[in-house]
Amino acid sequence: MTISRRRLLAALAGALSTKAVTRAAAKPLAGLRIGVTDWNLRLAGRIEAVGLAAKLGFEGVEVSLGRKPVEGRLPLDDAALQERYLAETRAHGIAIAGTCLDILHVNYLKSDPLGQKWVAAGIPITQRLQARVMLLPFFGKGALQTQQEMDYVADVLRELAPEAEKAGVILALENTCSARDNARMLERARSRAVRVYYDVGNSTNAGYDIYEEMRWLGRDRICQIHLKDKGYLGEGKIDFLAVLRIIAEIGFEGFANLETSSPSGSVEDDMRRNLDYVRRLIRQIQGA
Repeated sequence: MTISRRRLLAALAGALSTKAVTRAAAKPLAGLRIGVTDWNLRLAGRIEAVGLAAKLGFEGVEVSLGRKPVEGRLPLDDAALQERYLAETRAHGIAIAGTCLDILHVNYLKSDPLGQKWVAAGIPITQRLQARVMLLPFFGKGALQTQQEMDYVADVLRELAPEAEKAGVILALENTCSARDNARMLERARSRAVRVYYDVGNSTNAGYDIYEEMRWLGRDRICQIHLKDKGYLGEGKIDFLAVLRIIAEIGFEGFANLETSSPSGSVEDDMRRNLDYVRRLIRQIQGA
């Protein structure tokens, strides 16, 4: 059978186009999105954080659900307020990267029955805000320090996980435990809705090898990441180029949120500086 020159050229063009799409899909860090925490914008639980995050160039903002209940409910357990948040995200072209159940800094999930109540209440709020991840913090007096405490929390989350699964919400553990201890809690919870929120700053300060831990945990256990160090990114202990290379290596997709301080006192200037730094590293990895 003879193939015309026109058909041959068309076939070659189609093949090249397919290869280009494949290369684009395989581009390192193509699925990574950079967000920011509302508390580091100094706007914890305030809707103005959405507009500021967008103004600074972030793709998402992590929203605090509040530490002081209002008539026995979380501050964001309000349909009208949730709709205002969503309207702001649409207006500014930005996503809610996730929520933070910061009331667990007051009612510790490891020991206070109210902690379990707040996790259950936070699941539908996170769903209605169209977020995928709800951060569960374990720090200070609420830190997980014994195997018994870890087992207790894992058992509580196993009870709550079915509702999270139905809502499409991930219950994300952020703590100062090792990768292996976190993995054991995930195994005990027995749900894909329970995963690790990996904070490179916290784990570095706790003495862990973050580069080994991130590789070992992998994309199946890590649902979201905090990027931070003492001072400006790139001027502390952490090799963020290595961190981003590992994120690319494990195929992580989703949000890595800046939880960075403002050494100069200017939130906007310092957030821009750190975001620009991360974006430069991403371009370096992508060969752009």
